[in-house]
Amino acid sequence: MEGVSQGRLPRAPHTYASVILEAGESVVTLARWLGHSSPTITLDYYAHFMPEAGGKGRGAIDALLAQPAAVATAA
Repeated sequence: MEGVSQGRLPRAPHTYASVILEAGESVVTLARWLGHSSPTITLDYYAHFMPEAGGKGRGAIDALLAQPAAVATAA
């Protein structure tokens, strides 16, 4: 390709993946789009681009623990 250094072209999938994950797309979907055989491969390379990972789970546990004891044990 004219005007594109050989060192920059391999970065395109990495940039694409990081932008997609930071936008909140699922790892499973991204793995499929990138042609990875497993989402584990995608996570191995790109998990650091998911700063909110685990936030929903932590929020759910925090909400549960913030409930009065009688409500939490009634279930």
